[in-house]
Amino acid sequence: MNRICNLFGITYPIIQGGMVWCSGWGLASVVSNAGGLGLIGAGSMHPETLREHIRKCKAATEKPFGVNIPLMYPEIDTIIQIVIDEGVKIVFTSAGNPKTWTEHLHQHGITVAHVVASSKFAAKCEEAGVDAIVAEGFEAGGHNGREETTTLCLLPAIKKITTVPVMAAGGIGSGESILAAMTLGADGVQIGTRFALTEESSAHFTFKDRCLRLNEGDTQLTLKQLSPVRLVKNEFFKQVEEAETRGASVEELRELLGKGRAKKGIFEGDIYEGEVEIGQIASSVHSLKTAEEVIKELINDFNAALKRTKEIPSFIL
Repeated sequence: MNRICNLFGITYPIIQGGMVWCSGWGLASVVSNAGGLGLIGAGSMHPETLREHIRKCKAATEKPFGVNIPLMYPEIDTIIQIVIDEGVKIVFTSAGNPKTWTEHLHQHGITVAHVVASSKFAAKCEEAGVDAIVAEGFEAGGHNGREETTTLCLLPAIKKITTVPVMAAGGIGSGESILAAMTLGADGVQIGTRFALTEESSAHFTFKDRCLRLNEGDTQLTLKQLSPVRLVKNEFFKQVEEAETRGASVEELRELLGKGRAKKGIFEGDIYEGEVEIGQIASSVHSLKTAEEVIKELINDFNAALKRTKEIPSFIL
């Protein structure tokens, strides 16, 4: 059996990323019911809002689901306790040291996966005792690694130094790309952008509509002095680019960023002045579908691509 399917008790090794302002109980439960693993994104939720989403997700699915927790979250102790109290069995952590909470979560019977952008941090994950690792290339939307390593390069590097199951993330949005990742050694995939642009995503319709109209090169990694993030090139992006070009200080960039930019862009639909976070693969997505339709499309295209590989002749030395 596939290692990721076995670890999480799911049908397909497809994990829906726990994205801020996109990944509520509605999206997570549909993905889980369709055979993948839905994740609730705690990064944009107040503690009691998270508790509500967990309870609604439990009511909407009997299948496994999880919660994604950025470890830099200001109320991390409260969030961890809510996850434990509500009986969540799967947690994906990111943006912090996995050693801080992994053992504690294990003591409460919780399976832990951690997201990394380098083989250096993947090694630290294994030392910390995580159950699985997400290898996220810088094609991904939102906050990203400073190394700017692509998934194609990152995944094999991490596979060489780890023994736990590894999921590929960043630039994956089709059945063909899932097959490519597995050919490179991935046990499964985590997909964000495709699910952010579904009917069940809690992102604003204007955000979805803008992202469905993107072309290649319409996103770029920026704010590297603060925390690298992939953004659509809108008015806010141009302000950041201008500030960085003239050598703005970290303090100036923080002031420009302000508070609530991601909420403004993703959840409130201000596609001009907000942070419009989305992955490079958005340029290949042109229609709004349900999450169940996306899962079915991914599986059908994966199987078709796998069948086509049998037509490729082998090389003879």
